[in-house]
Amino acid sequence: MVTALQDSPLTSDDLLRFVARLQSSDFDADAAAGIDLISALETVKCASVAAQAVVTDAVATSISNERRERGKPKAQWRTGIASQIGLARRESPNRGSTHLGLARALVHEMPHTLARLRAGDLNEWRAMILARETACLTVEDRRTIDERLCADPAILAGAGDRTIEGRARALANELDAASQVKRRAKAYAARRTSTRPAPESMGLFTVLTSMEKTVCMWATLRRDADTIINTGGDTRTRDQIMADLAFERITGAAAAQGPPVTVDIVISDSTLLAGANTSAYMHGHGDIPSDVARQLISDALDSETHIALRRLYAHPTSGALTAVESTSRAFPTALGRLIDLRDRTCRTPWCDAPIRHHDHIRPHSAGGRTSAENGAGLCAACNYAKEGEGWTAEAVRGTRSERHRYRLISPTGHTYDSSAPPMPVIEIYNSPAENVMLLGLFDDDAA
Repeated sequence: MVTALQDSPLTSDDLLRFVARLQSSDFDADAAAGIDLISALETVKCASVAAQAVVTDAVATSISNERRERGKPKAQWRTGIASQIGLARRESPNRGSTHLGLARALVHEMPHTLARLRAGDLNEWRAMILARETACLTVEDRRTIDERLCADPAILAGAGDRTIEGRARALANELDAASQVKRRAKAYAARRTSTRPAPESMGLFTVLTSMEKTVCMWATLRRDADTIINTGGDTRTRDQIMADLAFERITGAAAAQGPPVTVDIVISDSTLLAGANTSAYMHGHGDIPSDVARQLISDALDSETHIALRRLYAHPTSGALTAVESTSRAFPTALGRLIDLRDRTCRTPWCDAPIRHHDHIRPHSAGGRTSAENGAGLCAACNYAKEGEGWTAEAVRGTRSERHRYRLISPTGHTYDSSAPPMPVIEIYNSPAENVMLLGLFDDDAA
């Protein structure tokens, strides 16, 4: 074991010098030495997580104490702190809140777990498991489990995720059986639905609810699918029928009819009409292959689905979407739709949450216009955090050919820039004259 003596506070420059050495170092090709190095680097990761937790708690405490001393209402003492933590860690505000909660638990209630993290005996995820499994306990019971499991490094030596989870849960039941009822109620309060992309232009629709309701929904779909199969004449598999039944019962439309609500597909004219291969974008899903986009549109045209074609004008090389002006305070429907299509997801860096609010980058009360340039699509958490004390934002002006840029400035003065994703446009036309004429439309010096 190597022990380092530290006679001055650790700074970010100290760490970055160590990182620079890692980045520029050559490594021994010897297998045994390589295994030792991998193990040592894992210890560095764990110790770094422990240090992050201590610093995170110190930052949160410093900010909240400063607000309290200035006489701010208690409800505002911690506003926006999780967002600052998330941005510093290059993660979403939601993940920042998780890291902040873990840091406070480790520093104030679970010192032995923090010690095992510092020593490299536990990684961040396993520390998170221990914090999660003891979250509904009293502080005293949580400290008891922390001591019984982590005071002696040998107790959890070699234990995997499930073993650690099982031991923590067993001790929680032993100390406070009622806490499991609280945990279940808390978990049920978080019931929700979600979607995420799957390979081959597919998607996963997830319902998180109680186990009995989940089993009931699945059993009902299976029963009705079996009825259709037993009737005969249907070539679909049981799983295919169950998926189609779920769609039909949620939307009220037959699976073959397509969705009864608006589904936006952004596609370049050359891809739609001339067979180009530029990817299209399905709002709420992500990029999809050009052939899939054309097939979706073709299938909709062949059915009774209503099709609406809206022209979006974008710069041919940067993909910057054209802005639309408005004098109203609330973003009109058309302008809100343009922001949704331009930004796709929350514009806060590292936050991929769906857009819930159309925000004035420069507040309307401060003279900010209701325009695409002064508008940004944000999730609810990021918008509320931005309204907190000390946060500012600005639209970074560029040329008409540049994509929309949004700059967020935290209360500590750190800046974070975000650029809107490019539109799926063709970059070069076959005719040189067409290219010159088209680029001239976006020339800032053009009349």
